[in-house]
Amino acid sequence: MDRGAQRQPQARVNFRIRVPEVRVIGPDGTQLGIMTSGDAIRMAQDQSLDLVEVNPKADPPVCKIMDFGKYKYEEKKRASEARKKQNIVEIKEVKVRPKTDEHDLDTKVRHIRRFLEEGNKAKITVRFRGREITHPEKGREVLDEILHALEGLIVIESQPSLEGKAMTMMIAPKPSAVQVKKPAAPAAPSAT
Repeated sequence: MDRGAQRQPQARVNFRIRVPEVRVIGPDGTQLGIMTSGDAIRMAQDQSLDLVEVNPKADPPVCKIMDFGKYKYEEKKRASEARKKQNIVEIKEVKVRPKTDEHDLDTKVRHIRRFLEEGNKAKITVRFRGREITHPEKGREVLDEILHALEGLIVIESQPSLEGKAMTMMIAPKPSAVQVKKPAAPAAPSAT
């Protein structure tokens, strides 16, 4: 377990509820009123359920009679579903030089296009060596050529900027350019 991860506060259940009075909600959602915590726990145990504190900040705290094990299981399942549905965007970096050949540049553009179609962002870096740094306009021309090849697919997140011996630019895909990942279809049985 990650030591830096913060744990969510655990809901108090049954005898861990140490306040004298609680507002009780029944298993079907009906208000049962304010009663002592001991009476509320007994009522929950008579129904083979648990008394769970759902709002400790209220005055008096609000508790609900429910099956705590089932509640935790469903909560874990909901969190798992949310994790499955979230989309993680990566930043892919492509490095070129001011003297990169046209065919090599076409290959790099194809790679960038694939990254963008997958929904990732791309960072394009033009590296200068030696005296090439005296002509940053050559690096800008290479970036403009790449932008022209990707026209209609991208949104420029950060304009080209010269940092040390590198000129960088961030681009992201337009929502219409991202291809939706389809689940693999089951193989059709072959007719023999």
